[in-house]
Order: sequence, then structure tokens, then C-alpha cells
Amino acid sequence: MVDQIFELQYAIDTFYFLVCGALVMWMAAGFSMLESGLVRSKNTAEILTKNVALYSIACVMYMICGYMIMYDGTLFLSGIAGGESLVDDVLAASAENGFHGDSVYSDASDFFFQVVFVATSMSIVSGAVAERMKMWSFLLFVVVFTGLIYPLEGSWTWNGKDVFGWFNLGDAGFSDFAGSGIVHMAGATAALAGVLLLGARKGKYGPDGKVVAIPGANLPLATLGTFILWMGWFGFNGGSVLKLGDAASANAVAMVFLNTNTAAAGGLMAALVTARLWFGKADLTMALNGALAGLVAITAEPSTPSALIATLIGAAGGVLVVLSIVLLDRIRIDDPVGAISVHGTVGLWGLLAVPLTNPDVTFSGQLLGAATIFVWVFLSSLVIWGVIKAVMGLRISEEEEMQGADISECGMEAYPEFVIE
Repeated sequence: MVDQIFELQYAIDTFYFLVCGALVMWMAAGFSMLESGLVRSKNTAEILTKNVALYSIACVMYMICGYMIMYDGTLFLSGIAGGESLVDDVLAASAENGFHGDSVYSDASDFFFQVVFVATSMSIVSGAVAERMKMWSFLLFVVVFTGLIYPLEGSWTWNGKDVFGWFNLGDAGFSDFAGSGIVHMAGATAALAGVLLLGARKGKYGPDGKVVAIPGANLPLATLGTFILWMGWFGFNGGSVLKLGDAASANAVAMVFLNTNTAAAGGLMAALVTARLWFGKADLTMALNGALAGLVAITAEPSTPSALIATLIGAAGGVLVVLSIVLLDRIRIDDPVGAISVHGTVGLWGLLAVPLTNPDVTFSGQLLGAATIFVWVFLSSLVIWGVIKAVMGLRISEEEEMQGADISECGMEAYPEFVIE
């Protein structure tokens, strides 16, 4: 009977992990739609190409070296894939020590769940550098970020390794349930380093310092992308519970789903109201980013708040993202989709909100963890972006930018029938 119970839990937990991983993979479609909706039509094919390519590169690089760096795992390179051998090993241990209700999942499902997180972090970068970066320069950075930069900071946080052998973030009181800092702030930090070297789009800032709005080409597509991301986030946060095959875990998953949803709703409402009070209009793009901000904010700890507190955490993120987008524009940091604000500024807020509902976590530990992630990712990304800039350049030419990256980088247009004769 014990063996049958274990095998059932093993099957449930593995299947749940895989389904949540598939939901997170679907977030790649959300980023693609969101970004292609918020850039100009002449850059649509290029931004879509970057998104499908970065996902593929992330999967391969994490398999080759990223997973090994982050979790000491050589899953596919060594031919270890879990399966029946893993089940037999755990059954043997439970027979010797007694069954305590703990469940495990296959190594392959763990890899799959982790690799889609890597791709999510990298997707954040593509929108921030849109409309003026060379595609092959971007893809070269993807190789390094997904194969080294992200896995190394992930090993200090989720795998509990000491930071360069100096100190342990977990012992310092740092906690990040599903990755407000580890995934989202890391991606935004890499994006910030790239944007600083890349510069703003032509015409974004006038000689008098005025910020010139550059509207996206397809707001229905951006809205669809936001809903896809919202849906995928249930896998992102819910899967981070890691299992489902017992009553306590099932209740935790339900609470995480509830808080994830209500934080997004709170973020959207707060951003919409803030935009209305500030600009006098109900700005759709701010509302969409508000929903994403609420999701990022609750990602660091979606299991301990009540639904009301989760809504307030998300709402604070919604207000912050509007303030951050406006501030970055004023200091001439050009981010076409608001990714640095959504995932960076609000990612930091998400980390700092954890001690409000989790007494085992300290503000000092969260600040130390956030600073560690930021310093490592920013400096390493700045070096890699700088090397790429020196060797092959980062930016397309002014003529290519005016024409659109679709033609210069992809040789095709996303909307060829809309060409004006």
C-alpha cells in the first residue's frame, strides 16, 4: 500500500510539474504578442524572430551547461533521466526508513520546469532593446545569459550555494518563492545594462528634453499577450510549490493561484487609476503593465499573504510601474515596452514585500539578495554587451532604424499589405 501511495504521489507531482512548465512555456507566446503589439509595425517580424530564437537558445544552453551550473545537474549529458530507477531508489529508502508522505518528481520534469524560467528571464530583455539592436548581437548575448549569468545567480539563491564562496543568501534571510528577483529583476537588470550602451531610439527624445511618445502598432495584440502572460503565471507561481500530491500542498497551490490572480487584478486597477489621475486618460498600456506589475510583485511570496494583502501588494506594484516608466523616460532611458520598470522596479518591490507576510524573512536579507543579484547581473551583462559592441556592434544603422528592423534583419515585413505606395 505504501508503494502504491508513493507511486501515485510521484505520478501526480511529476504531471503537475510538467503542466505548470507548459504554462510557463506559453508565457513565451505572451511576451511575443505583448512586445510585437507595443513596437512599431516595421519592427514586428524582427521582435517575433528574437522571441522564438531566444526560447530555443535558452533550452539548448541550459541543457548543455546552465542546469549543471545552477543545480549541479548533468541530466541529459550524463543520460540520467529519472524514471523507474528513481522510483525504485526512493521506494527502497521509504521501505527502510518509513514513508512520511514526501513526494518527488522526475529529474526530467525538474529540468523542464527550470528551463522555461530561464527563457522567461531572457524574454524580458528583448522588449527593452527593441527597434534598434542588431538581432545577431542580441542572440549572442542570449547564449551567455542563459548559459552562465542566470544559472550562476540562480545557484546562489535556489540551490543555496555561497556567493563566490563568501556568504550564503539563505542564511542571511533571503527568500524568493518563484523569482521576483531571481528571474524578473535579473532579466530587467540585464536589459538595463544593454539599454545604457545601446542608447535611445531615434526621435524618442527631442532636443528640448521633451519625451516623444512612440505608440505601438497593435494594442489588441498587446492585450492578448498580457492575458496569455496572466494565464501562464499560474504555472509560474503555482508550479513553484513543487508538488500537489498531498492535502497541504493542494491547499498551498490553491492559495498561490488565488493570490496570483488577485495581485494582477489589483495591479491593473491601481495603474489604470494612477494613469487617469496623472494623465487625465485611461492609458491601456499602463493598465496592461499594471497587471504584469501585480504579477511580478506577488511572485516573491504568493503563499503567505491573504487574498486582500496580495491585492494590495499587486496594487502597490501597479502604482510603482507607472511612476517608474515616467521616471525612466525623464532620465532618457528608452524602454519601448516598459520591461525594466515592470520586472526590475516592481521585482525589487516584490522582494521587499516578502517580510510583510513571512516572519522568517528579513528586510536586510532581502536587500542583500537583491543587491547581489543586481550587481552580478548588471556588471557581467555590461561586460558582455560591451564586448559584443566592440566586436560586432550593438545597434543597427540610422537608415536601417528608419526603414525598420524587419527589412534589415529579417528581409521581410510582418504586415506587407499595409505598405503605402
